Amino acid sequence: MLELRPYKSLGGGNHGWLDTRHHFSFADYYDPQRMHWGALRVWNDDDIAPGTGFPPHPHADMEIITYVREGAITHQDSMGNKGRTEAGDVQVMSAGTGLRHSEYNLEKGTTKIFQIWIIPTQRGGEPQWGARPFPKGERSGQFVTLASGFPEDKEALKIRTDGRLQCATLEKGKTLEHKIDPHRHIYIVPAKGSIEVNGITVNAYDGLAVMDESKLDIKALEDSEIVMTDTA
Repeated sequence: MLELRPYKSLGGGNHGWLDTRHHFSFADYYDPQRMHWGALRVWNDDDIAPGTGFPPHPHADMEIITYVREGAITHQDSMGNKGRTEAGDVQVMSAGTGLRHSEYNLEKGTTKIFQIWIIPTQRGGEPQWGARPFPKGERSGQFVTLASGFPEDKEALKIRTDGRLQCATLEKGKTLEHKIDPHRHIYIVPAKGSIEVNGITVNAYDGLAVMDESKLDIKALEDSEIVMTDTA
């Protein structure tokens, strides 16, 4: 089963400082057919104007991943963590029992991010935050795991859920075959370019929900950057 969710069909809107699109019901956007995809609850496509951002606000019991597409995001939270995450890199926050955090674009240009929320396997636990750069060359022509709840993904940032976030880059005309568990919920969004997945064209910022498939046959129609979640 493959369900294409074109960018133009997504919810959200332009709030001046924030131009956002929601792949799933969020804030003022509600669609009973798009509440979640397995444990994946939120996938927001955010363009944040320079000198603006999300002021301090609370979260609890959610695994929150920020994938930076352009620019950089500066994080600060109630645990004393501070950090700046640049394009192509990720930060993760396990909200656990609760914390407050802010996310600001302190750059001269627009910062573009994917904000991804995954439901944790268990409620509670001490809040945690982490970020790291990932060498761009490692993801050329293959998926690299950036955040994961599985112990075998030793190099990935840790999240408290039965899932992982992966990324790959693919040059125009190149192909990639990736095996998946047909019982898992896969969600794919190109951060750049255009791809074909099992015969379906997926353009930049479109979403593709996948289940009951044993592999992904991906062809790059343009030079592409692919972000994917694999959850229960």
